[in-house]
Formats: sequence, C-alpha cells, structure tokens
Amino acid sequence: MKIVGDSEHFQQPYDNDDEYVSRTGFKKESEEAQALGMRLVALSKSQLDKMELDEFLYDAVLKSKLIKQKTEAYRRHLQYIGKLMRGFDHAPIEAALDKVLNKNNNEAAQLQKFEKMRDRLLANGDTEIQSLLDENPQLDRQKLRQLIRQANKELTKGPESKSAKELFKYLRSEITG
Repeated sequence: MKIVGDSEHFQQPYDNDDEYVSRTGFKKESEEAQALGMRLVALSKSQLDKMELDEFLYDAVLKSKLIKQKTEAYRRHLQYIGKLMRGFDHAPIEAALDKVLNKNNNEAAQLQKFEKMRDRLLANGDTEIQSLLDENPQLDRQKLRQLIRQANKELTKGPESKSAKELFKYLRSEITG
C-alpha cells in the first residue's frame, strides 16, 4: 500500500545536488558581487593599481570612471562589473580591498604621529630631543637641534616654516614603524 504523501514521489532532481543554488540564492550572490564591484569603482586609480585584479575586471572598473553617474549606462555598467565579479573568488578581492583602504588610514595615522612629534620637539626643545633619542638612537642630535632652532626662528616671523617641514621630513624618513 502506497501512502500519498510518500517522500519518494515528491523528490526533485536537485535534492541530492550539493552544488545547487536556488534562484533566490543566485540573486543574492549577484547583488553581493555587484556591491563589491561598486566598492572597487569608488577607489582611485592608484588604489586600484595596488590591488592585483584580473585585467578584464580592472579595465571595466576604470571604464566606469568615464561614464557619467546616475545614468542608465552607469547602472548597466555596474551590473556588468557584478557579472564579471561572479566569476571570481570574492575573498582575495575583499582582503586586498581592505588592505588598500586600511593602509591609507595607517598612513594618515603615521603622518599625524610625526606631526605631533614635531610639535612636541618645537615646544619642549632639549628635553624632548633627549627622550626621542632614547627611543630612536639612529637620529642625529645635532641635526635635530639645528632644525628646531631654525624652525623656532622662522615661526616667530610667520606661520609657515620651511625648517619645520624639513624637520617633519627628517623624522618621517629616519623613524620606522
């Protein structure tokens, strides 16, 4: 005797297929790929150069910068980039994207650190030089003192100081990490 609700009768060909992606799942993956493509389009050319992208994807992203935003052509081009993105593994692209974006934040933080260091040197003089030399023995005390003295002279005359900029460049070039 056969039961009407028997599971053998209701099996679909894709029930045993682990690779099967439903239509909703496919749409979701496509939207994620397009969103990642939009993040790539937002990058500058120099940031894109730092990432190792496929040449077709790289060209498509660069061409999107030539198309006027908020037009139908731009929307279609973003869909095309999303279509290209579906053929690639997203993890390495996202990792490279995060690295490029975070690197800029780290560079900005480093610049701020050197600016604060320069400002402390100009304000405190010899005591700050000694503490800086204790942390970074590779620095030249005489050069630091000379740059600080010149910068303080120039700052009394006006807001811009060539020596303060030179001091900043010296600190940035000599101190690593």
